[in-house]
Amino acid sequence: MTDHTTQDRALRVAIVGAGPAGIYAADALMKSDVDVSIDLYERMPAPFGLIRYGVAPDHPRIKGIITALHKVLDKPQVRLLGNIDYGIDITLDDLRRFYDAVIFSTGANADRALTIPGIDLDGSYGAADFVSWYDGHPDVPRTWPLEAEKVAVLGVGNVALDVARVLAKTADDLLPTEIPPNVYEGLQQNKAVEVHVFGRRGPAQAKFTPVELRELDHCETIEVIVDPEDIEYDAASEAARRNSKIVDMVANTIQDWAIRDPGNRPHKLFLHFFENPHEILGADGKVVGLRTERTALDGTGNAKGTGVFKDWPVQAVYRAVGYYSENIPKLPFDEQAGTVPNEAGRVLQDDTAETPSLRFMPGTYVTGWIKRGPVGLIGHTKGDANETVACLLADRPALAGAAEPAPEAVVAFLEEKGVPFTTWEGWYRLDAHERSLGEPEGRERVKVVERHDMLAASEPDKV
Repeated sequence: MTDHTTQDRALRVAIVGAGPAGIYAADALMKSDVDVSIDLYERMPAPFGLIRYGVAPDHPRIKGIITALHKVLDKPQVRLLGNIDYGIDITLDDLRRFYDAVIFSTGANADRALTIPGIDLDGSYGAADFVSWYDGHPDVPRTWPLEAEKVAVLGVGNVALDVARVLAKTADDLLPTEIPPNVYEGLQQNKAVEVHVFGRRGPAQAKFTPVELRELDHCETIEVIVDPEDIEYDAASEAARRNSKIVDMVANTIQDWAIRDPGNRPHKLFLHFFENPHEILGADGKVVGLRTERTALDGTGNAKGTGVFKDWPVQAVYRAVGYYSENIPKLPFDEQAGTVPNEAGRVLQDDTAETPSLRFMPGTYVTGWIKRGPVGLIGHTKGDANETVACLLADRPALAGAAEPAPEAVVAFLEEKGVPFTTWEGWYRLDAHERSLGEPEGRERVKVVERHDMLAASEPDKV
């Protein structure tokens, strides 16, 4: 029997992507006065997205956000369906058959391109790929080449700090965290003793957060070094410091490091400012150096080249210049911005149409980084979710309504296709299994990497 009404039953919503953005959208739906039934789809067998696979393992404070996300997924109105690849296991047409509305919260997990000569040399890496490796992502290689003694990291955001810190630490420094055995073994082979982080502008333009920046100096094996000549501010920089406590705290921390005498910790981590990456130098197809152009502030907080170049002898280069979202099948995509074109979360299909029914894709929404780009902290996705959900609820009277809205209908569909999906109850089992692996070593958990092992641990009585 076909049901095209949504007013006399729970509103059925599919959310594709069970990271913070998707979970915040589920929370916003449940906090409305509308009766809702929500299915969260996740490509990984486990939920939490970049919190699990994009945050450095030595960041327990940020990973604590999982506690709040857990409470949302514990609600009876929400069901987790993991290990399901949108576009392959289930399509947009399928979702419209089973749900009144679909929210995409697929985030951004690829590296934004950096078009400079030498970027394709052996030894030139994307930060997102490295992060996926050390975070135990099941779909990346189990090993990582760590032969370089001197390494460059391009970018002055928190991801660049994470990459630099992991490269500068020893394997034993990271052993108390949740890193899996293959990552520990890989880090034991790490030969890096110098890590150089490069930013094209000054300390006041760095995108670090103060806590993450100060953490660099907390490790007994890492000496953080800043050249005093890199402490420079123009009028816009001074104004930014006056107007933002965060900017001022970051600048003060960097200044303090610049004026102190260097210590004798074995691993050196250099923060370089006013150095714009110009070319990655190679020999025999491998990275042998980085060429930068010295820059200067122009009074507005922007930088201009000075024509002065310097070569840095490094054997590996990691670009941390931003994340980039993958194109979502059946949705429009802005290649430049790396986002789905939308207005307040409603997916645009024809921005020249005058009527909403032609202007927007019916019952289709976005939230999080796929909506606005990979900027801001995790908490900023709450505002995104609230805005998107408000639009969805306002559109409810006009939604076509699912043909098969019964919650068991989509489960029968997945089972008939033979898709081995995981559930929220399965996450509890996997969580307990990972904690049991860590317990003998006094660690909170040891992350399971292999997808088939994650699936097995998620099933009843299979651990």
